[in-house]
Amino acid sequence: MARWAYWLIAAAAALWGIISLFVKGLTAYGFSPLQIVAVRVAISAAGLAAYAAARDRDALAIRPADGGLFVGTGIFSVLFFNWCYFTAIGTTSVAVAAVLLYTAPAFVAVLSRLVFGEALTGRKAAAVAVTFVGCALVVGVLPGFAGTVSPLGLMTGLGAGAGYALYSIFGKLALRKYRALTVTIYTFIFAAAASLPFSGLWEGRALFAAWQVWVYVVGLGLFSTVLAYLLYTVGLTYVEPGRAAVTATLEPLVAATVGAAVFGEALTGWQLVGMAMVIAAVAGVQKGVEGDG
Repeated sequence: MARWAYWLIAAAAALWGIISLFVKGLTAYGFSPLQIVAVRVAISAAGLAAYAAARDRDALAIRPADGGLFVGTGIFSVLFFNWCYFTAIGTTSVAVAAVLLYTAPAFVAVLSRLVFGEALTGRKAAAVAVTFVGCALVVGVLPGFAGTVSPLGLMTGLGAGAGYALYSIFGKLALRKYRALTVTIYTFIFAAAASLPFSGLWEGRALFAAWQVWVYVVGLGLFSTVLAYLLYTVGLTYVEPGRAAVTATLEPLVAATVGAAVFGEALTGWQLVGMAMVIAAVAGVQKGVEGDG
């Protein structure tokens, strides 16, 4: 198994971890979660399609019969989980939303078993369990429910985790037929086509008047989307979906650091323990790679 692929996934997780910088910036200028999602996927789709048209036109070729794969990656995964995640960031905190997102390995482990027949090894099961308990500590479910997260924050956070898990599943299926660039391009084309008509961006054109908004738009679309998804999708070509999803749980550590350093968010002692458990799960799955040869 290619160890370098795990580094690609870790780099993608770090780029996703800084997304709150752009999301909170756009929110401050009056953008709704759906509008931020629409901006993200539209900019990404346009940029990737333009690149492919200029440098690699073969990447734009797909069979109409395979559209369902990109409905899966683009709408059921990217569009749904982004809306849930951005809503959770606004109703909880950056760190809590990010850790809730990483209930995804539990969803991935079950779905990978059902779809791919992927073995649920003891090490992988332990990593998923540790991740789940760590998430429970972060939201206050353990050691005793303290109501630290609102019902809306909890539901959208878990929804983000479920949607994120589906990208690993549909992405793996799509990669059996198409290259990483093609998968990424059509993921965002389908997500943009589904979100733009309902986003209200046309009526809110004045939101784009400030130059600072364009800084956030470019950062969101280029760094935390296009580059991150390309790195993750290429890594997924060589890594099992279950291990890829657990490795990417580096994102909450980056998100928590951004939340504390930039937005002044504080974490309780139990939340810090939960964060440490999530990172321990990442270390556990990485150790498993060393034994794969």
